[in-house]
Order: sequence, then C-alpha cells, then structure tokens
Amino acid sequence: MRIAIASDHAGFEQKQALVDYLAQDLGCDVMDFGPDTDDRVDYPDYAEKVAHAVASGDADRGVLVCGTGIGMALAADKVPGVRASSITRPDFADLFRRHNDGNVVCLSGRFIEPEVNREIVKVFLETEFEGGRHAERVGKVMRLDA
Repeated sequence: MRIAIASDHAGFEQKQALVDYLAQDLGCDVMDFGPDTDDRVDYPDYAEKVAHAVASGDADRGVLVCGTGIGMALAADKVPGVRASSITRPDFADLFRRHNDGNVVCLSGRFIEPEVNREIVKVFLETEFEGGRHAERVGKVMRLDA
C-alpha cells in the first residue's frame, strides 16, 4: 500500500516515527512530503501535498500529523476526492474506514500518545469500507465537492 504522509512542526516527531513504523512494521511504500525539520511551517502547505497525492491516486491513503489533527483535516478536506478526519481513537479509525471510506487520517502530535497513533494508523490501513448503505451516504458527501 502506498501511503502519503506529512506533518507540521507540532507533528514532526510523531511523523518521523510513523514513517519508520509504516515502512518497517506494516510494509508500506511511504511517500514523505515533509517537513524535514521541526522548524515552524504552515500546516495547509503539507496537508495539500498529501491530499493531492491521495486524490490523484499516487497514494492509496494519507496520514497527516499536526498539533491536534484538526487543522490538517480542515485543509485536506478542501481537495476534491479526499475524505479526511481528525481521529483520536482506534475505534474511531475503524468506523471512519467502514462507514465513511476515509482516505486521509489526521492525527494529534501533541495530545495523543505515539503508541495510540500507531494503533490508529494500523486500524485505518487494515479496515475495509463496508459499502452497502454507507456507499450511498459517502456518494452524497462526495457530491458536495461539485
């Protein structure tokens, strides 16, 4: 699975650890869109890179990390074809995938422990979309992009 990942300065440390986790433990092909240091950056610049990679099909899914995950989700959701959400618990990641066909998970680098974020990412990547009644709802949501 091809994963696009990025962060801002507040999520940099956890992003770096997640890059290794994704590649080494989960066997993913990781596309790291930065940043390369924990110097202050503007999160929309990095959310946009990951969102476009997912929307274009260059990446299967995306992972974004900022202070709360909220700003990244707001920015990524502006890109047509992206379904992003700030996720704080593994069971939310499960429902995000099964019911919403989420394709970009946004994580808190300041308020959620690294081991919890690793579990969220694992669930996000391993859970399939249920389709069925949820597919019609996701379709309605995606038509809002038009």
